[in-house]
Amino acid sequence: MKKKIGIIAIIVCIIAIAVCSAILYIRVQEEDNTIFLGTDIVNNASNTNDTIIAEMPEVQIFKGNSRPIAVMIDNNVNAQPQAGLNDAYIVYEIIVEGGESRLMALFKGVNLDKIGPVRSARHYFLDYALENDAIYVHYGWSPEAQSDISALGVNNINGISETTNEFWRVKDKSSPHNVATSTEKILEIANKKGYTTTSSRDSVLNYTTSEVNLENGQDATDVVIPYSQYNVVEWKYDSNSKRYIRYSKGKKQTDWTTGEDVTAKNIIVEFIENTELDDGENKGRQTMTTVGTKEGYYITNGKAIKITCEKLTRSSQTVYKDENGNEIDVNDGNTFIQICPTNANVKITA
Repeated sequence: MKKKIGIIAIIVCIIAIAVCSAILYIRVQEEDNTIFLGTDIVNNASNTNDTIIAEMPEVQIFKGNSRPIAVMIDNNVNAQPQAGLNDAYIVYEIIVEGGESRLMALFKGVNLDKIGPVRSARHYFLDYALENDAIYVHYGWSPEAQSDISALGVNNINGISETTNEFWRVKDKSSPHNVATSTEKILEIANKKGYTTTSSRDSVLNYTTSEVNLENGQDATDVVIPYSQYNVVEWKYDSNSKRYIRYSKGKKQTDWTTGEDVTAKNIIVEFIENTELDDGENKGRQTMTTVGTKEGYYITNGKAIKITCEKLTRSSQTVYKDENGNEIDVNDGNTFIQICPTNANVKITA
């Protein structure tokens, strides 16, 4: 009897060892097929060859294959408020004649019933339309701009040559500060001219969906950019929205259509020397060399860092780098690029 009990005990031990081994094997297999997606865990024990790839958040400010549209916007005090600035992914502001500045708003994949007031072309704005692969929209042109548009083969739409149904004058502003258009009309004209309305060009700015906080930067809750004695831009940081509110010529800027404050997530300041252009018309028009390495600032979320802005040719994309020579990450949001004279006394304060 004792012998039989011993045999049974041995058999039970063998079975127990076998069961434990099987359980351990199964757990190892399950762990080998566990895939981590952020903080979530997905078990994939059914098929060891399957791979689950985490979907990264998509940049919202620049997506899709719609070709950008670059529209020259009047910035005279009689032109304010303007329509569409909050809907642009980038707005360039650059000095023009008489200490005035002009805006070029870039739109991608948006539908706007009113943009403007639309104003005439200046040749150095073409460099930034080209680097964005944009259709360049204007209402008239300077002699230099007309020549460069032809020489560079710029896909452009001159509103003066189009119908009043496509570029119309409004009654609540005075001429020449009262021409408006829409994205629908621009695209209709572009199709008639045979321009491509899609683009595979990457964005100029290196957008990221991870929040960029510039922790080692200087405090930047107030940014003052004087283009001239009477033409001063100021940005005031709102810590609640994490956006900058725009002021121009001493007034808070609002949208012509919606009445909303004009704001920006990102501000880039770039210093470029400007000189008076001798175009035979004696109107004090300006010129500048956009090609080369320029100094500037990147400003976002209440902080600012010094950067360099490198552009190899008129049509190549500007690369914005930090002081260590690395291309900067830019927050996923709209950006104002303030291209101002080298002698502009820009002040960035807490």
